[in-house]
Amino acid sequence: MTKIAERIKRVEGIIAEACVRAGREPEDIRLVVVTKSAEIEQIQEVICLGYNHLGENRVQQLKKVAAQAADFVQQSRDDPAVPQEIHWHMIGHLQRNKVRQILSAVSLIHSVDTLRLAEEINNSAARLNLCPRVLLQVNTSNEPQKYGVPVGAATHLAEQIETLPHLKLIGLMTMAPLTRNKDVIRVCFQRARELHCEMRGEKIVGNQFTELSMGMSSDYETAIEEGATILRIGSAIFAG
Repeated sequence: MTKIAERIKRVEGIIAEACVRAGREPEDIRLVVVTKSAEIEQIQEVICLGYNHLGENRVQQLKKVAAQAADFVQQSRDDPAVPQEIHWHMIGHLQRNKVRQILSAVSLIHSVDTLRLAEEINNSAARLNLCPRVLLQVNTSNEPQKYGVPVGAATHLAEQIETLPHLKLIGLMTMAPLTRNKDVIRVCFQRARELHCEMRGEKIVGNQFTELSMGMSSDYETAIEEGATILRIGSAIFAG
């Protein structure tokens, strides 16, 4: 077993253990493998292991790696171990002038945090005859250097995004601070889950609003315990 295969197996084991503690099923959690620190050969190995939800945080890198991965999948189409389709997640900050470049390539945009960005996605999607799925990024840690709409403004922004016909708001995304204090991390994830429940309960969002993208390599156990449905994990797989 290669190092990457060993690391993924370890991550899957930790996910399963956290699910037991939380009374959840591992099948209800999507692992998005974040490729920003990986070589193309490593990405190909992950794909061969059956993982086809991949994430990038920069537009140019996403376009480059998505093209390379698509070529690999095409060349390996007779290999039953290789998934026939790769689902790309845009997990980093997205500038409005780069929206059009990635709309056709991505399965989910995690980082919508302003009405202007949502409107740009909506308008570009209309021209391309698309209806992309998006998440509302919320700054639950209140860190000034972080992107994301403040918690207090999130509900109003969600209401505005819901009026846009050419995108589909399916959940929230957040990031906890880089700290070893698990209590601080847990509070950030709890805020996101409470906001998610509140938006659904008050019918601000539709039935498709089911996703909570939170938890990275350093804190995904806590995220699972607090209700995450999507994990964004890179260094635990590629850096050990």
